[in-house]
Amino acid sequence: MKIARIETFLVPPRWLFVRLETDTGIVGWGEATCEGRSETVRTAVDQLSELLLGEDPLRIEDHWQVLTKGSFYRGGPILASAVAGLDQALWDIAGKHFDAPVHQLLGGPVRDRIRVYGWVGGDEPDEVADQIAAQLEVGLTAVKMNASGKMSPHGSVSELDGVVRRIAAAREVLGPDRDVAVDFHGRFTLATARRVASLLDELHPFFLEEPVVPENSHLIGRLTESTTIPVATGERLYSRQEFLPVLQAGIAVAQPDLSHAGGITEVRKIAALAETFDVQLAPHCPLGPLALAACLQVGFSTPNYLIQEQSIGIHYNQGAEVLDYVLDKTPLRFVDGSIERLTGPGLGLEIDEAAVRDADRRGHAWRGPVWRHPDGAFAEW
Repeated sequence: MKIARIETFLVPPRWLFVRLETDTGIVGWGEATCEGRSETVRTAVDQLSELLLGEDPLRIEDHWQVLTKGSFYRGGPILASAVAGLDQALWDIAGKHFDAPVHQLLGGPVRDRIRVYGWVGGDEPDEVADQIAAQLEVGLTAVKMNASGKMSPHGSVSELDGVVRRIAAAREVLGPDRDVAVDFHGRFTLATARRVASLLDELHPFFLEEPVVPENSHLIGRLTESTTIPVATGERLYSRQEFLPVLQAGIAVAQPDLSHAGGITEVRKIAALAETFDVQLAPHCPLGPLALAACLQVGFSTPNYLIQEQSIGIHYNQGAEVLDYVLDKTPLRFVDGSIERLTGPGLGLEIDEAAVRDADRRGHAWRGPVWRHPDGAFAEW
């Protein structure tokens, strides 16, 4: 069996799908989305495909080594995302070849369901309660929300009060038996993040996510040492080597993205490294169905797996929804706040190829916002 064809599809709202086809007719799918940079990743996938065409798709680890280390210049979000999509597709092919879900190939299941959470924004405090209520209506027991909208470098009294009011509103709706994670989104300085953490302690957030931007990961230990709230980070870290310093700094939750951090192959290794630090995994995934399926396959075979992000119904999915490209939607249905173990071969989803090809003709040019402070200075988003 050889890899005969590799294609990419830029589909709304902001995703990049990868399709690998073998000379025996087996097709594997992956997701190489890099939000706002997927066109660039598409070019990277085309270049990396030169290393895979004509090769045995079942040599996944060997391919991963070549794809990630076969060039003098390597790493970073573009190349790691390209590798991630190809890696997911290779695992999908392997599962279909052996007629087994990917988690079975990774050692077998350690759980029968994975708790999931939905994202409810939080930029505007008045919207929080209604957005959370909508997530509870579809059966979820946990949500994640932004701590703030645009944030000044040194948070004002009103800005800090706004953060507290948002989370307090969420806690009132959720009660004591459901959870709210708080995403700082890298918008805060370390000093402001420490001040906010102390104000949120009595509201018991599930975790505080990305309190500093990834390039300031060397500072995160100063926050973990000053709060009892679990600290999470990792959606913009792409390898075990990049995760090691934040693990050593005391984070409680690691959040690699299966479409950014080298795919299933690397995230499994990140999970094993995290386990040695008594750290749980909660992969970042506000993306499409293939990224979500890849996350779940890792989760069903990973002991230190905490919870899974997913974007079904998320407000910024404009032009398409997560389940629009899936023929059978039942594997991704919510059951008591969880998704039950996927049993189909490979990633466990049947992709609607006709819908994907049609969507690619429309394409997308999704870009993140560019914010500025009132004085005109650039603001993190």
